Amino acid sequence: MDDFNVQEIMRYLPHRYPFLMVDRVLEWEAGSYLTGIKNVSINEPYFQGHFPIKPVMPGVLILEALAQATGLLAFKTEEARNENQDKQQLYLFVGIDEARFRRQVVPGDQLHLRVDLKRTVRGIWRFDAVAKVGDDVCATAQLMCSGQEIPA
Repeated sequence: MDDFNVQEIMRYLPHRYPFLMVDRVLEWEAGSYLTGIKNVSINEPYFQGHFPIKPVMPGVLILEALAQATGLLAFKTEEARNENQDKQQLYLFVGIDEARFRRQVVPGDQLHLRVDLKRTVRGIWRFDAVAKVGDDVCATAQLMCSGQEIPA
């Protein structure tokens, strides 16, 4: 499917600056995969303390970017299936397995995010997730999210 920009991302995710970690979706297929990017700038607030003399993006924020990508894919998948159209949904990060960090992410990097839907069982969505800079893998993990209806 076509890419979409940060305005459309904000239609689906409740996150806002400084916690919105996906800048653009490059491609996606409902029920299958989503790829996106996070542009890493020296202006990110976490670089003031992590670390001032050698800025490194915290690994937990790389995982958060991947988790936000899973939420986007879940929303797009349910939208394509015409499920929950009249309900307010929020996808919550509920689990992580086998997280590994292989390369540091520094200011100026463009973090490429890919999430692949593996299965959905009893409302729990399971994804394989990979973050890369260029061809270098930075982080991998298995992530889980769960859709929660938001009371009106």
